[in-house]
Amino acid sequence: MSKRTEKTIVDIAEELKLSVSTVSRALNNHPNISTRTKEKVKKMANKLGYRPNAMAAGLRNNKSRTVGLVVPRISMFFPATISTVIQNKLHEHGYHVLICQSNDSLEQEIALAETLYSTRIDALAVSSTLYTTDFSHFDIFKDNHIPLVFFDRVPKDYKVKVIKGDDYLGGYKVTEHLIEKGCKDIVHISGPLTCNLYVERVAGYKDALRKHKIAFKKSRVFYQELTKENALAACEKIFSKTPYPDGIFAANDTTAITILEYCRKINVRVPEDLKIVGYSNDPRAEIITPSITSVDQFPAIMGEKVANALLDLLQQPATTPQRYSEELVPIQLIERASSAASVSKPKTTVKKKAK
Repeated sequence: MSKRTEKTIVDIAEELKLSVSTVSRALNNHPNISTRTKEKVKKMANKLGYRPNAMAAGLRNNKSRTVGLVVPRISMFFPATISTVIQNKLHEHGYHVLICQSNDSLEQEIALAETLYSTRIDALAVSSTLYTTDFSHFDIFKDNHIPLVFFDRVPKDYKVKVIKGDDYLGGYKVTEHLIEKGCKDIVHISGPLTCNLYVERVAGYKDALRKHKIAFKKSRVFYQELTKENALAACEKIFSKTPYPDGIFAANDTTAITILEYCRKINVRVPEDLKIVGYSNDPRAEIITPSITSVDQFPAIMGEKVANALLDLLQQPATTPQRYSEELVPIQLIERASSAASVSKPKTTVKKKAK
């Protein structure tokens, strides 16, 4: 089977009896080339199946006009929304975006960093895996003055631009909200503490309990990947014996929805017997019954901030050293039916008949 031969601008030039430089300018919409010539060149390029070699062009001008983006899972609502905003914003400024997912695998994240560096991207934005604690595989970008931005899941002490949500405040507000609704025994289902998100949310949870003089109990906190399967396993433990908790703070909405479905099966009423609050304001939280109180992390705002940070860094001189700076994206508690105040039914009294 013969190997496909790539057509080049030389082939186009020969077919049209034009110089290679004229063809090149026509393909790049140079103002000095007539519209008629541009149309002829592009028509012949399509006929021959010519494909521009962006990598070769990047080698010539030391710019690929391509930005790398690494997220844990593109299927999740939060990173999917952020990725879309980043891609659209950068496209407006003439950049292409290579979106990669690590699947929360540190091994894949390391391999992606190497691949994206070899691809000669102009900048990189990363939301790290749950288990990334050593970020040295990104040193090659810093050392070579390639703009690097971390967002959402970020390193603690790594000298680059960091954009993250106010997760401490989110954890605090959720816990205080449950307390204000009358909860005194609040379970927190957290992610692993190798990730900054959950370190900060747990800290907010603890401080809210402390402020309201409610004892923190280690047995009431679960540290796990926030999957449906793990949420069900946690439910088995939580509801294996009484007393049941009167509030649950779930660190994502998938977990909150799973708890709600489990409670329905064991006849625990939400919000009358148990109040539930999730996190990230996934669209599913609003349409399920009862709708779930959650924390809006404003992914569109975060995506906009990440894109702007990348564009700002790309405008700086190539030798500018990267410095640590942190930018917080606000959060907002969205109150819904799953944590509504319980309405006690009035007792019915039977009037005695007069004798």
